[in-house]
Amino acid sequence: MGFYEVYSEPVLIRYKSRVCSRASVFVVCVCLLTYIPPLLMAYRSQGFWLKQSTYEEQPLVQFQYQMMLIGATSLTGDYVAWSTFSKFNSLLGNNLRIPAVSVREDDRNGDGKSDGLNVQLSVPLSPSEQIYSVQLLLTFNYQLMRMATVVMQSMVLVQHSSAVPGSQLFISGDLKLQQRSALPHRGIITQYNVSVVDASSPFASSYDLTNIIRSYQNRNLSTYLLCTTPVWTVARAAGAPFQIEVEIRYPVETITYRPGFWELIKFGWIQYVSVLLIFIWIFHHVQNFIFHNQVLPTVPVTPLTKPHQS
Repeated sequence: MGFYEVYSEPVLIRYKSRVCSRASVFVVCVCLLTYIPPLLMAYRSQGFWLKQSTYEEQPLVQFQYQMMLIGATSLTGDYVAWSTFSKFNSLLGNNLRIPAVSVREDDRNGDGKSDGLNVQLSVPLSPSEQIYSVQLLLTFNYQLMRMATVVMQSMVLVQHSSAVPGSQLFISGDLKLQQRSALPHRGIITQYNVSVVDASSPFASSYDLTNIIRSYQNRNLSTYLLCTTPVWTVARAAGAPFQIEVEIRYPVETITYRPGFWELIKFGWIQYVSVLLIFIWIFHHVQNFIFHNQVLPTVPVTPLTKPHQS
């Protein structure tokens, strides 16, 4: 009657040697060569530590209903202006023009976050006045909450100029976040949660756009309007108001941040192990050849075979 294999198991062979022997020195050297070079290779490959990373988040943006409008009515410096700041309006005198304003915020996907803003202004002008350039400042409450919590007041400046007087300006763009340095991976950042315009100040310098933009651009976090195609319409009818329409979308942002300790370790461990496995495979076969062929003298020890009992 023939036999067939019903079960198998490997036989463990132990190779023993004295502490002070060539085989022991060889094992120590192999251990060092197996674990240290992969660490050096992973570190020197310019990617061992994850210094910066990114994630995506749609910010929570709320329009603050604060605006400042300045329109040049000639090429020699005449202008008309208006704002939601009463102290700025009091400084304008006869240059004040109060527009009709329409504001609409849209939440197209119903997630509780506004996806965009539409602002329309109708600026009354006298028959002799023409608009050659427009500067419109809008302010927002801007929040990020997925990793580090960011709460800040931000703004965009909409502006356009032309040598030909216009009747309407239409601008459509995206509200984009500008970072000068990476955010921490956690914590609360409120240092920029201050008004972009000091509405309590009675001084004209507080409402000067040059001073406002200079101070705003010194921040690490700011927003700007990404728009490459403003539409300037000419031929305004006598006595007709100047029309301004601004469409602003709030897209998903790619945020740069500094990873925390455990993320650094996880990323570094992946780089190290990916190289280590190759070295382990190579030196396992090297040791197997050396000891199996007794290149270095050792004493092989195998388990004793137990007698068969019926």
